Amino acid sequence: MTKPGKRSKANRTATAGQLGLTVEHAVNIIKANATAKFDETIEIALNLGVDTRHADQMVRGVIGLPNGTGKTVRVAVFARDAKADEAKDAGADIVGAEDLMQTVQAGTIEFDRCIATPDMMPVVGRLGKVLGPRNLMPNPKVGTVTIDVAEAVKAAKGGEVQFKAEKGGVVHAGVGKASFAEGKLVENVRAFIKAVVKAKPAGAKGVYMKKIALSSTMGSGVTIDIGNATEL
Repeated sequence: MTKPGKRSKANRTATAGQLGLTVEHAVNIIKANATAKFDETIEIALNLGVDTRHADQMVRGVIGLPNGTGKTVRVAVFARDAKADEAKDAGADIVGAEDLMQTVQAGTIEFDRCIATPDMMPVVGRLGKVLGPRNLMPNPKVGTVTIDVAEAVKAAKGGEVQFKAEKGGVVHAGVGKASFAEGKLVENVRAFIKAVVKAKPAGAKGVYMKKIALSSTMGSGVTIDIGNATEL
């Protein structure tokens, strides 16, 4: 087993025993200990009281973070003719139809978000087994199947974050970079938590929000007080 390095030990020491913090305190600690040589992503994980095996307990949504994510998002758009031109003008990185489908089927997936016009879904639907497991399948519920491709591209490029409860009811996402000012990170964290609360499914019973943890790419995590995180 590899022994933890000095930076790792220091990080664990700094975060040890840090439980039930305010959002502000959690951000302060995580940001202060994000000391890698690259700009670490600040990541949030929420444990929810849902069973994703049941359709009426699925948690899914999208949130435009007030201060963006700090990440460059590569966007692919399935569209034809005028809508393809709109997507290109809006800044889409890849635009195509059957040709793009063939590229993806061949195993080349050089994008982080996939958008499609409604008429393209019969084509995109053939990629379900490829895009689905990567959470890249366009879905009207999160605005990635739309006739307004230009707005969807701009939203994706501007810091929009999609979220979906995974097995065990865990939702996680990047909510900014360590280089962000603390105030901006706090705003992003609170906005994301609010979006997940709003997405509570009708079938959820008992305690919905069970745990909230914040960490950086290379750092240990701290837990956030749920009452503080969800207060208006």
